[in-house]
Amino acid sequence: MAFDLLTTVETGGCSSKIPPRQLEELLAGLQLPVDPKILVDIATHDDAGVYKINDDIALVLTTDFFPPLVSDGYEFGLIAAANSISDVYAMGGVPLLALNIMMFPSSRIPLEVYSLILRGGYDKAREAGVSIIGGHSIDDYPPKYGLAVIGTVHPGSIITNAGAGEGDLLILTKPLGTGIILAGHRMQMTTPEQLEGAKRLMMRLNNDGARLMQKYGVSGATDITGFGLAGHALKMARGSGVTVRLNMNSVPLADGVHSLAEQGCIPGAAFRNLDYTERETLFDKGLDYNLRMIAHDAQTSGGLLMAVAPEKADVLLNELHLSGHPEAAVIGAVEARGEAALVLN
Repeated sequence: MAFDLLTTVETGGCSSKIPPRQLEELLAGLQLPVDPKILVDIATHDDAGVYKINDDIALVLTTDFFPPLVSDGYEFGLIAAANSISDVYAMGGVPLLALNIMMFPSSRIPLEVYSLILRGGYDKAREAGVSIIGGHSIDDYPPKYGLAVIGTVHPGSIITNAGAGEGDLLILTKPLGTGIILAGHRMQMTTPEQLEGAKRLMMRLNNDGARLMQKYGVSGATDITGFGLAGHALKMARGSGVTVRLNMNSVPLADGVHSLAEQGCIPGAAFRNLDYTERETLFDKGLDYNLRMIAHDAQTSGGLLMAVAPEKADVLLNELHLSGHPEAAVIGAVEARGEAALVLN
């Protein structure tokens, strides 16, 4: 019988992140380096850092790793690698190289599982056109895996979470709810089909989204991961100095997510994310409670949230549908800054 990685953890994937409010407090005292070649740093809590090499090339640098969120080692490697590479796509970059980051308890888990995780990472990296050229491992429990990734982007074509403009429409490329599905699986509340659907979403690269953002001149975007749709949308609103309005009834959901939320399957990470956003968010009085919590569900390897000029939104959305993102949808709009940074309808 294959080793079940879920027996090693209570929370995995991006739901294992430090709560966003605590993270901001921890980072607040850091003195950022001053260098004109640093084009994007942590000041806006963006998806990756960007460093200018010359007038034509800038490096996009990011790292991500987490404990297991699925039972199978190979699937864990696929998802962790897709998630790590996604931050380069969110900046509009092309990922090139990566290093493995592995924490593995060699005396407590069969070493075959180590090999499966690495093979999953290599296979997903190969799909993305990324070469893994090294890495680092330590003996640690529970296991954790991810990548440090380097990509490139033209210095004049960087896409950031501070690039949303008033009047833009907001497109989400993947359905929400993988955190709820994974929690439901652990509680034996999901069907095999629902779990497999969530895995497919997490394994799907955001490369087509990045390509289309560059094609249509998108300047504002982020990917949706551990802080949930609401948390990352709030960061976009702050960074861009705007109000982001989301219509939760238009947000695509993974199969079974709303039903699971109705049954009370709402992971703790969603409540931590709500604690982070609620001071700067206006919740419509008619908003369904379950949709409010789904908006805060921690996603692993989630979709891109793009701020798109309205005259380009339809054609970009159509191309997303044709390129393997059939669920992509317009879910809101960017407005002049009002009384709240984020509005959930």
